[in-house]
Amino acid sequence: MELLVRLVGLLALLLVGTGLRRTGVLDDARTDRLNALAYYVALPALILVSTYDRSIRDLLSTTLLAGLLAVLFGTALLAWVVHRDRSSRARRSVAVVQSYHSNLGYLGLPLVAATFGPDVTAIASVVLGVVSLVQLPMTILVLSTINGADVSIPGQLGRLARNPVLASLIAGLAVGSIGVAVPTPVAAGLDVVGTLALPLALLCVGASLQVGSRVPDLGATGLIVVLKVGCMPALAWGVFSVLAVDAATFTAGVVMLGTPTAVSTYVFASELGGDREFASLNVFVTTLASIGTLFALVALVG
Repeated sequence: MELLVRLVGLLALLLVGTGLRRTGVLDDARTDRLNALAYYVALPALILVSTYDRSIRDLLSTTLLAGLLAVLFGTALLAWVVHRDRSSRARRSVAVVQSYHSNLGYLGLPLVAATFGPDVTAIASVVLGVVSLVQLPMTILVLSTINGADVSIPGQLGRLARNPVLASLIAGLAVGSIGVAVPTPVAAGLDVVGTLALPLALLCVGASLQVGSRVPDLGATGLIVVLKVGCMPALAWGVFSVLAVDAATFTAGVVMLGTPTAVSTYVFASELGGDREFASLNVFVTTLASIGTLFALVALVG
């Protein structure tokens, strides 16, 4: 019952964000500021407080890395096969990308931190870093290749290097591996700021959800939902079971990879020739569908 109440609360925050956007309370400028607060302050604080007292050797194992790559590339390959016959390149590229590109930062890690203990949260932070390093370049490559879009590789690499999530993960693991003691007031402050990550992120996601006026391709959207919040966590469950990882790694991997399509895929689609309205609809639908699937995942692994 407690889990159900918590996930209903998540849905409520999403809808509040959507309502605030539709009523004009969260206009473009305010939404951007809220996004900046979540992305550059709250989420990095959550990552730092989850990793600063742990060594990288305790968190990043060969089996974890192998499992994450197997699930990510396996889902991407399945998505390529499923969507290969779509006549529209703009829609095909978006369908492939949104079938595997997970919302790890704005939903996955904050949800894990609010639901599970520090051991699972620390590993989830590593999952966020590892998968982000792979799925971001892969998404840019897929969209630019299918759509024939020009993309600046140095510019995208610089964008990745400036990612505050990766920077905070590296900083936290460096402090933990070296064994530097973090003053108690600093740790307490980071903990307080980190607790804001989930509500801020949900409001931002809700404010970003849009559905265009064009008639949707329900078949394509349905397949994306099945692949993203159905097949991908199921594949993660199977892979991490075969690899016989510990309970914390299993929980973090399955829940994180069971998150919906990331809002950033809409931005990438807009920049690299993808179907914007289609991308926006899929973010909206996978996010709503994930409330039910995440409830089932958390209940099963919890």
